[in-house]
Amino acid sequence: MKQLIETIVKPLVDYPDEVRIETDENESRIVYKLFVHPEDRGKVIGKQGRVAKAIRTIVYSAASGYHKKKTYVDILD
Repeated sequence: MKQLIETIVKPLVDYPDEVRIETDENESRIVYKLFVHPEDRGKVIGKQGRVAKAIRTIVYSAASGYHKKKTYVDILD
């Protein structure tokens, strides 16, 4: 899943080397924490959150067939 998020996000940003994803997992859920350069945060979120919503939709769809845990994507800087 981390690879999928990187594949989606890196072409969108000016600082692809600073894209970092951490995973926080427990028995019922997985949270992918996406860290980007502060100047790239707006590009990843998009107008009215449309890009972030699209990223989450793709990840949620892929995760539903991959495992049974609730999956979340948080965008941080």
